[in-house]
Amino acid sequence: MACFIVPVAEAVISTVTAHILEKKEKKSDRVQKVSGIDSSFKICFSKKIKWLSKLLWGGSFLLAFEHLWHGEIKPFFPFLTAAKNSESFSDMLYEMSTVGIGMAFTVTVAWIGMLIVSGIFEKHQKVQEMREMI
Repeated sequence: MACFIVPVAEAVISTVTAHILEKKEKKSDRVQKVSGIDSSFKICFSKKIKWLSKLLWGGSFLLAFEHLWHGEIKPFFPFLTAAKNSESFSDMLYEMSTVGIGMAFTVTVAWIGMLIVSGIFEKHQKVQEMREMI
């Protein structure tokens, strides 16, 4: 019914967070270039947050399309068919609180797995560069 709303909300928050972090990192990157600090083997955190945003937006789009396909979303008010009466509205809220939160949590856990793997690659790259310097 409306389970895609929870991942959309998380996607909006992560997108805004990524833009704010990106601006801060650009300012700090200017400071690092002036001071001579090298961070060429590290992926900035704003880019990693963008990974989460893309995962959430893509999954939410597919879920919304599926709900549209099954006639659960209409192009007129109320957009969700479950919002017409109070009984189906409570079912919709229950689905959002169980399925929606579960899907958002699963995507976030997968993203954390991606962060762990990228951290391993970053450490490996740093070790390789240090060995080449010796």
